[in-house]
Amino acid sequence: MTYQATTKMPVLFVGHGNPINSINDNRFTRSWAELGKSLPRPRAILAISAHWYIPEVGVTVMNPPRTIHDFYGFPKELFEIQYPAPGCPELAEQVADLLKPDSVSLNSDWGLDHGTWSVLRHIFPSANVPIIQLSLDTRNTPEEHYLRGQCLADLREEGVMIIGSGNIVHNLRGFDWKNPSSAPPMWAVEFEGWNRDQLVSGTAAALTDYLAMGEMAALSAPTPEHYLPLLYLAGLQESSDDVRFPVEGFDGGTMSMLSVHLTSQPFSKKRTSTR
Repeated sequence: MTYQATTKMPVLFVGHGNPINSINDNRFTRSWAELGKSLPRPRAILAISAHWYIPEVGVTVMNPPRTIHDFYGFPKELFEIQYPAPGCPELAEQVADLLKPDSVSLNSDWGLDHGTWSVLRHIFPSANVPIIQLSLDTRNTPEEHYLRGQCLADLREEGVMIIGSGNIVHNLRGFDWKNPSSAPPMWAVEFEGWNRDQLVSGTAAALTDYLAMGEMAALSAPTPEHYLPLLYLAGLQESSDDVRFPVEGFDGGTMSMLSVHLTSQPFSKKRTSTR
């Protein structure tokens, strides 16, 4: 296959939302598919999902990683989905080296949770790109997650695409399950807008102090795990990066589906092959 790509791999943050998006045909899943058509083929993917939130730094080493159905109460069809991508143990070991002096556990139990496969099955539907996952350490501060992202910067020059998966606004208590098109409250719109502004203005380090934004942050990110993957993208952002928002909108009123795409230069053309 022939691809046109930048010299550095793009970095993504994807608002993954409801697991049912993995089998739905809607504006979000169609946007993910279109995004996939514009991306270069990476050597491998390092995924950072909101759903691997544990009290240690772990990285998956199994090949292949298993598809984890880490949810309940959804249709049987959702539990039957498999995303049979290969793993990449050598990349896992490289990540562990890059994160020193942090102690990194080489994990052979976890696999790919729905924060990863629910979006990648639309972005890379052939499941032929090797993938590993990096955990979110519950013991770390937002700044420590941001700095960990910076430690991974060299991977962009080595064909590795780093993808964070979460939601900038993720308030399940206010989510309107009966009306996905419900209008978002002002606090959700303002918090998403503040995050956009920091990324566009090159002040992404300010995102580490997101709780200082008061009530709108407390309501938008009542727990940190869906917000923290964005801080890895923030840590990886360089002054030369073009910041794009290829997927926008809210689901159920209180879940931002915003995706962020960092790329060092525009692509000259789309890939010449299909998957």
